[in-house]
Amino acid sequence: MMGTRARIRTGIQAESPVLAPSADPRIHVTLDHLRRLEGPGRGLHFLPRQPARSVLNGRHSSKLRGRGLNFEELRDYLSGDDVRSIDWKVTARTGQPHVRVFTEERDRPTLVVVDQRMSMFFGSEHNMKSVTAAECAALAAFGVLGQGDRVGGIVFGDTLRAEVRPARSRNALNQFLAALSDANQLLGPEAPNVASQPINAVLQAVARIAPRNHLVIVLSDFDVVDEQTSKLISGLSRHNDLILGLVTDPFADDLPEGVRLVISDGSLQAAIDTGDRQVHGELKKFAKGRLATIADWQRRYGVPVLPLSAAEDSLSQMRRLLGLGR
Repeated sequence: MMGTRARIRTGIQAESPVLAPSADPRIHVTLDHLRRLEGPGRGLHFLPRQPARSVLNGRHSSKLRGRGLNFEELRDYLSGDDVRSIDWKVTARTGQPHVRVFTEERDRPTLVVVDQRMSMFFGSEHNMKSVTAAECAALAAFGVLGQGDRVGGIVFGDTLRAEVRPARSRNALNQFLAALSDANQLLGPEAPNVASQPINAVLQAVARIAPRNHLVIVLSDFDVVDEQTSKLISGLSRHNDLILGLVTDPFADDLPEGVRLVISDGSLQAAIDTGDRQVHGELKKFAKGRLATIADWQRRYGVPVLPLSAAEDSLSQMRRLLGLGR
């Protein structure tokens, strides 16, 4: 576990202390637990060539573009060179045909963005949404490093944000996992009641770190989004390979009728009776509206969405969504 100085450096020092997190792995994750996901995580990959049943496969081709190209040199045209590589401006200026030579990038940087706000601290069956997001993030990070690409990430909570620049190193991955476990353990009923950090601010940080030619994986419940969020998603998807991991819970997204609930923000409580048709209808409309927004992003921008449920084992659904079976 990181010390106080390290926590301050990565931006996850809590402003006020909270009680010790639960030892139940369905409620909180530990650094050791995330590290143990390395073995199964290395069986996942996010390369352009995807299994036929992977959600990252479009109808005709992969939705992942893969590594980019680096400009290597400008040289004289040689017999057999692809005419499409001719630089016509240089050719016209010099009077001799020249070609531009490119080499494939050795790796592609990946940024894994993980939501650990209080809206994620909910679960009705298997895990808290925050745990599912953390486990899927660790699995993805190990898969990316295993395929030889650089990996980093952003972990954000209600008031904190830890950024780890992509690097092809075990040290960068460990920093990301440590930031993730620390942020996860700050969640709880005793956490201070503060306004949540908007996801738009996080997506702006993503655009700063990953301006283009990155793989960006965002794992969140996308609790509060607006038109600006849509514009940010559009911009990221134009310049990068963007994957959205929509983390949901079946109870929260499809509230049963006839249930009396007491909800709290840590200081105030409110009673909700879903037996009231109007109340139930409004709650259902709100939940479906958020899902419809994400589906619209998928349709308009071609962004693949991984539907991740807190009611299912993280590894099983990651393998199934990537076309690897259970």
